[in-house]
Amino acid sequence: MCYNVLCDKYATRQMYTYCPSWALNWDYRKKGIMDEIQHYAADIINLQEVEMEQFYNFFMPQLTAHGYYGIYSPKSRAKHMAESERKVMPKDNIGLAALLQTTANAWENASPDAPFACQPVLVCTAHLHWDPEYCDVKLIQTMMLSNELKSILEESVQTLRANNVNITDPSNIQLVLCGDFNSLPESGVIEFLGTGKVSQDHQDFKAFSYKAYLEKVLSCDKPNEFTHFFKLASAYNDEIMPFTNYTFDFKGIIDYIFYAKNTMTPLGLLGPISQDWISQNKVIGCPHPHVYSDHFPLLVELEMVPTIFGPMNGIIRYT
Repeated sequence: MCYNVLCDKYATRQMYTYCPSWALNWDYRKKGIMDEIQHYAADIINLQEVEMEQFYNFFMPQLTAHGYYGIYSPKSRAKHMAESERKVMPKDNIGLAALLQTTANAWENASPDAPFACQPVLVCTAHLHWDPEYCDVKLIQTMMLSNELKSILEESVQTLRANNVNITDPSNIQLVLCGDFNSLPESGVIEFLGTGKVSQDHQDFKAFSYKAYLEKVLSCDKPNEFTHFFKLASAYNDEIMPFTNYTFDFKGIIDYIFYAKNTMTPLGLLGPISQDWISQNKVIGCPHPHVYSDHFPLLVELEMVPTIFGPMNGIIRYT
């Protein structure tokens, strides 16, 4: 599950004039959000725009009672960077990654000691810069994130091998990447993630020259292209979900769930709110008394093909 819950400090009457004040109130919205989360009961929940206090005082107690374990990382100003570099990373954290493992319950008719029961899965939730004018920033943030995920996988392979796990390549570790990318389907961000490449002169780079910087952190296997290591597919498209963010001023797709297409297959998806319901209830934007965020939750059921056979020990790491 991937869900931008709309941070309380952003849910103002000035921003959402069409929504009653009582329906914007966090005490009201958080109950509806939690009801949704518990109703769908996803194995993995990725949330964006969660305040630290709300994570520890509301989300964690509620979800721990239902068997979940959570990790949190706030978005903070990149204090350690030179000012000239901070345009690229206006926030220190744009993603949170956790390397997990499946249990026997994830597999049909599998015993706990089955050699394939414990499969490593790298799950990453991302929240990119919001401003539409900064498409270059979002594209570079995505490239840096993909490079960091590759580093995590390479390090994890070494750790697993040291623990006698029969793993030959980082691609043996399954990947799910989701979040609020603040990028439309035709953007450079989604082109890069979905196709594995983007032209070095892509229009989203604007007139700025990032080539020298990006060549330091990315692979450039082909002339004039930046590439990434992963083979990803998007669980959603505009035919399934015409919009994931629905406000008075903007309606479009900016939230995504990507998965490793060579080893995972979608079995089912949570679809959009009925257009008939939206029309009948004259919903001009969200939040709404019956829709608790300006984003809609995304949910996909994935079938995995085992890629590793051998023992593993617990959650490996997160960063």
